[in-house]
Order: sequence, then C-alpha cells, then structure tokens
Amino acid sequence: MIASGTLDEPLCADCTAPEVWHTCPTCTDPDYPHPGQCARCLINRRLNELLGSSSDALHPGLEALRHNIATTEHPITARRWLNKPSVSPVLSDLAAGRRALTHEALDELPDSPTLAHLRQVLVGVGALPERDEYMVRLERFLTGLLASHQDPEQRKVLHRYTIWHLVRRLRRRNNGRPLTPQQFISARQRTHAAVAFLNWLTAHDLTLETCRQADLDRWLTDDSATYRQTAGHFIRWARTNKLTTVHVPAVRWNGPTQPLDDEHRWNTARRLLHDDTLKPEDRLAGLLLLLYAQGPSAIHRLTTEDIEAGAQEVRLHLGDAPVQLPEPVAALARTVAANRKGHATIGALAPSPWLFPGGQPGRPISTTQLTQRLNNLGIRPNQARSTALFQLATEIPAAILARTLGIHTDVAVAWQRLSAGDWATYAAEVSRR
Repeated sequence: MIASGTLDEPLCADCTAPEVWHTCPTCTDPDYPHPGQCARCLINRRLNELLGSSSDALHPGLEALRHNIATTEHPITARRWLNKPSVSPVLSDLAAGRRALTHEALDELPDSPTLAHLRQVLVGVGALPERDEYMVRLERFLTGLLASHQDPEQRKVLHRYTIWHLVRRLRRRNNGRPLTPQQFISARQRTHAAVAFLNWLTAHDLTLETCRQADLDRWLTDDSATYRQTAGHFIRWARTNKLTTVHVPAVRWNGPTQPLDDEHRWNTARRLLHDDTLKPEDRLAGLLLLLYAQGPSAIHRLTTEDIEAGAQEVRLHLGDAPVQLPEPVAALARTVAANRKGHATIGALAPSPWLFPGGQPGRPISTTQLTQRLNNLGIRPNQARSTALFQLATEIPAAILARTLGIHTDVAVAWQRLSAGDWATYAAEVSRR
C-alpha cells in the first residue's frame, strides 16, 4: 500500500521515513516530541479558562490552587480532574465570585464524592480551613431526621437522645479530635434504632411511658422489627432518664467469637518479615496488627511523629510508653517513614504527616482501604488482633499492656482474665531477676 512519495516514485509504509514532530509550540519543550501543545501547556490553558489569566486578581487560596495544579507531577491526571462536570463549574463560580469560597457555600451543592474531594483539595492548599467533616455530616443528618419526624413528643425525645446524649458524649470523648468513620456510623445506627423503636410503639398505640416489659419482649421477638439489638442503647438511656420502665440488659463481652489461630498468625508474620516482593507499607501495617495487636482504626492514625528513628534503634509510640521495634521491623518503619506517598496528586503541598497517607490530600488511608489491603495479604484483622491480644495478655501484665499498646486498662484486664494470665506474683518475680 502506498503511504507517501510521488506519482513517479511512490513509497510504502516501510520505506517512508518517520515524521519528526516539532517541539511544543508554546513552551518549546524538547522532551515533548509530539504534535500540538504539551500536557503542561494544555493544563495551563484549561486553568485560564476556569480561573482566568494569572494577571487577573484572584483569591489567594485559588491562586495557590492554580500553582499547585500547574506544577503537579501528573498533569494529565490533573487535567482530567479539571474537566469533570462536577468540578469545573464550581471552580468557575468560585473564581468569578458567584459563589463564596467557604464551607457553607459548598454545603449548598449536592453532596457527592467528587465535591468532598474538591473540598479537601481546597483545604490542602489553604483555601479553606480544616473542619470535622464527619461531625458536620452527623449534625446535618440529625437535623434532617428531626425535622422530618411528625410526632412532636417523639421529636423532643429524639432531640434529647441524639443531640444532648450521643453528640455531646462524642464531643467530650474526642476532646477536639475529629470523629472517626466508626463513630459516625455507630451514632447514625443508634439514631435509626431509636426511630425504629418509637415508630413500632406508635404503630401499636403505645408510648415510652405506657410501654411495659411484655410489650418490649413482643417487639424483641417480632421478625418485622428492625434494629432490635442496637435499640437497646436507646432503651437503657430512656430508663436512666425515667422516660420508661422497661429494660434491655447490655450484652456482656465474653471473649472473641471467631477462632484464634496462633500458628497462622506466626506464619503470616514470618512472610511479612522476609518477603521483599510485598510493599513495605503493607508489610509494616500487617506486622503492627499481628505483633502489636493494632487494629486498622489505630494503624491508619499513625503519624511520622509517632516514630523515633535514632542511629541505633527505632521506637514507636502506640500508647503512653514507646515500643522499641526489633529488626527487620525497624528497617521497615524507617523505609515507610522516608518514602511515604499517598495517591493524591492535587492539593498535597508538603509531605504528608501521616505514616500511611490516603487518596485525599492531608488525609490518612481509610480504615476500609487498609482492611482491604490486609485482606489481600491473607490477614483477617478482627481474628488476627484477637489472637495477638490473647497471646500478649498471657505474657504481659495488664497495666503494661495498656500503657504500651494504647488500649484501655479495662480492656487489658478483660483479655488477661480471658487468657487466664496470673500476674499476682509479678512483683516477686521481678525482684528475683
């Protein structure tokens, strides 16, 4: 097949000399031997379309966003993100002043994962202040639920339970720290359970005051009833506040429900210690779970300040007292701390302070993603953590276990009793050493 040449001297594709493209016509980048503008120039042109030219007066936060996107390591990914229909109109409105650059103005838009990521990008570049997103979501959920409830008496009870009990207790427990996803889910489930129980009472012409134990037992055995186990928290609260006389006893923890497999735990730990084909961050997270009984919710909150890397030893702060990491765990901790990098390409202005960065700028890896990565290694977090705690409780006194692993003393004592660990003679044993 003729590909080039002239009528007198036609050339096929094999004989045709490859065409040499010119450099980028805008920035004359010699490392871009392709037709048209390079990816860096294309993203700058897109930024001019959305935010205006760099000479125009722009909000300092948006100017920081422009600089961050223009100098990103992956311009093609940034350009795709800018072209999303849920991102580009918002940025245009913010730049033109049609929408204020505040959290409250963004709250007026339909909630979506893309909007949540855009908000976190703006927080990452300093355009918006940091805020507790899970607490905001919880307050918004409770406001809508209370407004939609028809019965004024039940709405008053729900307001007392959700706002003055659940939310107030969360604020006191966290003491300024942001809510975790587990706390948000638990508060929402307990609220749904309270609504389900009150709706069941209304359907059977009952109230909290007129409900008797026989009625409660009928509800607990009703297959059509929902949130029967979770509603026990609301019923116990109502009884404490003298709103009802019925009672649901709390379920006492009697040990792990899943089998404990110590042999599988050690086999997996040996693999993580010596298999260099696995990612260092996955190996470190798995070893923290298998050796130090740290669950995904505790691992994902670790920061670089929790690691003290000296010339001779590496210490990790899991609780009040640091733990000295042995080799090769110490080498893994050094590697992860030195080479940590999340998946966020926009908004990550500085190295992440988190030991396990996540996909959003300034955020750690989510517990769901971390659990999935542990599952890919053959680790079941709940079962593995229970096995580790059981074994550690037989070897270490409860007070030391709580201080080094960052767990509550009551939890350490419960595991010590479960493992039949007897430390009554611990002081005498130390004196003989």
